[in-house]
Amino acid sequence: MKIKRFVYIFLWVVLGIIISTIIHALIEIPVLKYLVSGLNWSQWQIIHDIGSVILFVLGILGGCLAGKYWWRIIYIDKKFKK
Repeated sequence: MKIKRFVYIFLWVVLGIIISTIIHALIEIPVLKYLVSGLNWSQWQIIHDIGSVILFVLGILGGCLAGKYWWRIIYIDKKFKK
């Protein structure tokens, strides 16, 4: 059961990383359009690096928390059992 729990939570973490990557793209595309109109590249590089790390960490933490939450709901509390 421990391996099943690990895989379950790991897959939620992967989903969190995928969602954070999509959010990253949704933020970055309009910002790149704005860059053409005035923000210099060194400023953007700092913002991008910090934002990328924050989004990646939030994706991992969010996925881990969601995985643990739904593991408890489905396998411990058995609220979705037929």
